[in-house]
Amino acid sequence: MEPSRRDFLRIMGTAAAGACMASTACADPPVQGNGRNVLFIPVDDLNDWVGCLGGHPDVQTPNIDRLAGQGVLFSRAYCPAPLCNPSRTAVLTGLRPTTTGVYSNSPRPRDVEVLRGRSSIPRFFRENGYRVMGSGKISHGRGYSDRGDWHEFWPSLRRPRPQGARAPFEPMNGIEGTGALDWGPLDVPDEEMSDWKVAEWAGERLSEPHDRPFFLAAGVFRPHGSWYVPRKYFDMYPLESVTLPTVLEGDLADVPEIGRPDPRAHGRVVSHGQWRDAVQAYLASVTFADACIGKILDALERGPHADNTAVVLWSDHGLHLGEKLRWGKSTAWEQATRSLMIWRDNQAVEPGRCDQPVGLIDIYPTLAALCGLTPPSGLEGQDLRPLLDDPDSPDWQRPPVVTTLWPGVYTVRSQRWRYTRYLDGSEEVYDHSNDPEEWTNLAELPEIDPVKAELGRWMPRTAAEPVER
Repeated sequence: MEPSRRDFLRIMGTAAAGACMASTACADPPVQGNGRNVLFIPVDDLNDWVGCLGGHPDVQTPNIDRLAGQGVLFSRAYCPAPLCNPSRTAVLTGLRPTTTGVYSNSPRPRDVEVLRGRSSIPRFFRENGYRVMGSGKISHGRGYSDRGDWHEFWPSLRRPRPQGARAPFEPMNGIEGTGALDWGPLDVPDEEMSDWKVAEWAGERLSEPHDRPFFLAAGVFRPHGSWYVPRKYFDMYPLESVTLPTVLEGDLADVPEIGRPDPRAHGRVVSHGQWRDAVQAYLASVTFADACIGKILDALERGPHADNTAVVLWSDHGLHLGEKLRWGKSTAWEQATRSLMIWRDNQAVEPGRCDQPVGLIDIYPTLAALCGLTPPSGLEGQDLRPLLDDPDSPDWQRPPVVTTLWPGVYTVRSQRWRYTRYLDGSEEVYDHSNDPEEWTNLAELPEIDPVKAELGRWMPRTAAEPVER
């Protein structure tokens, strides 16, 4: 059958878009700004189990810790949403879930009316004359990023993550019915792992000369489950010496029913005697991710761009490993909402540790400012440069950080307090100066009413309806 004219135009349009993506010949605009390069490293499901954040006594993350020592570590960075797609969409667009309606993993940016005509971070840099390259998990996955955002994406936008070693059988942990909550050591070298291939690709690009400033994104998928990594990383954490998270008996007694997690996953892990094994596997995955990050950073430091490249390393949200009987993310507690965020820029960043609460939503305006570019209008984060200049700046003022789980379900984090309100009006309040584990809900105490009033005023009054694909 002869192809129709519509088929022909569709095929030719696809080919032209692909050719444009693969080449800078498609009318790239002149370079704007100060010419600083950007290395953008998102990490998936990484909680505060990082040496420099002190979330777990056993963890080994020498490369992340090295970067933290060279730049500014934000010890109280919080995600826009404790789930991959809404968090990444917010970071990449600079708009909160309550503005876009992206609360779940389903909607793609192209499905969102308010995002049409707006530039994501990669597209913004391309529009300002940068060479824009990426690999790995940057947005949520296949179909969540547009061709026009990138000059080059490896292996492709159809397959953002290269093929890597797989588990020889599933479930490796012997626990049926837990889905991605599986783990086990792989008898393969690092070079066979998908994340390692992304790191190698990024290293090659960082070693090359470029005729214009670049924006390079290298997404590290681990420690997202399932926790399959080379055996040598498991061996770094002998099972008998692995420290379990501290859990309070009866911790959920003062948690509103609507906020209590489904305890079945925790029950399955514990009843199979696998809690310590799971923690070992997550720690191994974190250290493998750290090795991949180290490979990227080493290539930058050895290459020609070390002195003119701003680096931002961030995790999209945290993760529970049994705390509050929860496995996974999507809660309003510290373990799911706290993220890693480190900035390094030899020209504009004064190394140090910043304990001010900030949000991942601040990444977009800060990157634009560091590169001397005018950010798009309407971004909902704040420029962090005052804290990059002086992490202890006494002049820094910003509202508390809001994390959204769903319309009407918000948690607000100030330096001392966390205040959460659910759809049914039930509440949680935790005093982090005395209760960093969030074990004692103070919401019903009359003396806490002023805290709720102050933090509650930062909760959104309106929220976009959920967008579905």
